[in-house]
Formats: sequence, structure tokens, C-alpha cells
Amino acid sequence: MVTIELQPEYGYCVLVAIGSSIMLVWKGIQVGKKRKELKIHYPTMYSQDNDLFNCYQRAHQNTLENYPTFLSLLLLGGLEHPIVSAIGGTVWCLGRIAYALGYYTGDPRKRIRGSFGYLGLFAMLYCTGRFATRLLGWF
Repeated sequence: MVTIELQPEYGYCVLVAIGSSIMLVWKGIQVGKKRKELKIHYPTMYSQDNDLFNCYQRAHQNTLENYPTFLSLLLLGGLEHPIVSAIGGTVWCLGRIAYALGYYTGDPRKRIRGSFGYLGLFAMLYCTGRFATRLLGWF
């Protein structure tokens, strides 16, 4: 049996999770504002004739698609390495914001500006892997 004792620094991971939720709400608001401005009514998910709206929608949707992986890695990796995981999570969130701001220009190629967020994702992946291998007694 392995006992897991939460380090006080795990609170940073929880704060990053809260911050990431705020980031998701911000992105949702941006889509809603653009929807209203361009008169794209619900339940239309993507516009047939407005690529700018589609860029806003896609930036939000892509983040939602990746969010379960992010939260899993942040919160599991943070059990073993809370500070590294929290920093990785912050980098991922900042990358997702840069990704959205690039996409919001209407030029989908500019979403690449947020690719630095993968550094944070890889850091969290490492922390989660280390946690798993410790539980298994491999290292």
C-alpha cells in the first residue's frame, strides 16, 4: 500500500485548475460576443460563411477538447511534484491564451503562437509519469 500525503504546495495546482476554468469562461465569452456581433444564432456551431467566427469557435472548442488531459496531468502529476506541475499548468494556460489570440486575428496560422504551451504539457506529463512509476515501485 502506498500512502499519499498532500504537500501544502498542491494548493498551487488547485489554483491553476481554478485559473484554467476562468480561462475557459473567458474564451466562451469571446465566442458569445463574436456570435452576437456577427448575428450567428444558436444552435449554429460553425458558420457557413464567416471564417472569423469559426476561428473564435475553434479556439474555444480545441481547448475544451484538450482540457480533460490537461486537468488529469495537472492534478495527478501535482501529487508528486506540485510546483513543477503548477508551473507546467500555468505555461499551458498561457499557451492556450496565446493560441486563442492568434486565432482571433482570423488567420488560423497565427494560432501557432501558443505552441509554447506544449512545454507545460510535457512537464506535467513527466510529473505524472514519475508519480505512476513511484506508485508501481519501479523507481
